[in-house]
Amino acid sequence: MKQRGFWGYALQNKTLLLMLAPAVLFFILFAYVPMAGIVLAFKQYNNTGGIFGSPWNGISNFRFFFESGNAWMVTRNTALYNIAFIIVNNVLQIAAAILLFEAVGKWFRKFSQTMLFLPYFISWVVVGAIAYNLFNYDVGTLNVMLKAIGMEPVDIYNTPSYWPVILVLVSAWKTLGYGSVMYLAAITGIDNEMYEAAEIDGANVFQRIWHITLPNLFPTVIILVLLAVGNIFRGDFGMFYNMVGTNGLLFSSTDVIDTFVFRSLTTSNEIGLSAAAGFYQSVLGFATILLANYAVRKYDKDHALF
Repeated sequence: MKQRGFWGYALQNKTLLLMLAPAVLFFILFAYVPMAGIVLAFKQYNNTGGIFGSPWNGISNFRFFFESGNAWMVTRNTALYNIAFIIVNNVLQIAAAILLFEAVGKWFRKFSQTMLFLPYFISWVVVGAIAYNLFNYDVGTLNVMLKAIGMEPVDIYNTPSYWPVILVLVSAWKTLGYGSVMYLAAITGIDNEMYEAAEIDGANVFQRIWHITLPNLFPTVIILVLLAVGNIFRGDFGMFYNMVGTNGLLFSSTDVIDTFVFRSLTTSNEIGLSAAAGFYQSVLGFATILLANYAVRKYDKDHALF
């Protein structure tokens, strides 16, 4: 007799469910259980009461966050940096994937792909050390070269206006290989007969890219951009902290919500303020992904995430 209901389905698919169990447990333990800590955003935390025993203080933590003058700055920086990362990184990754796909030599393609992928495995701690040795005012490679040719050194670590360009370029350099591999996989999945037919019709390489490769990459681009938009209010803490550190002179152009939360915890011990900023960040991210997905559904529902 055929099993019915949830338990019958579970028994029939127990192997698949066991394979799924580690991922489910991971998200339950590290994504859902910690959500109980959201209550800290509405409490005046003290060590005696702990998370659930501390007194409630309503929206005082949020009020303090917005009245401090930091809320708009870190929100603006986080959003603008992520928008720049999405645009620059995706354009460069698509271009690199197309160049690798069109490359004639097999060994050249493999070598180039490997070299592009290597920066992805370099820790942000190491990247920060490389940047410091490159841009240091006294002994940095850049300023040593400028002095050697009779030019004035550049004080990069005390000039906030340089850092948006530096951070965007460093992010593009580090993620180029990883992103190009995903786009390259999508390109190799395109039916080769389409390229052969276009070549027979006299289409050159640029026409094939414009009329075949890019249109077929569009669904992949939409999915990756939607996933990135969901994190548009989440800064890459490893990058910002290791590249800038605690240099207060650069906070106006480099401070993001994640580094603000970290500093609130480590320097001022404002646990309630940190929780409020984190909760504010999560709400912004959730609203953004809903709006982006809604816009895509209005344009073409087949390309939406849900």
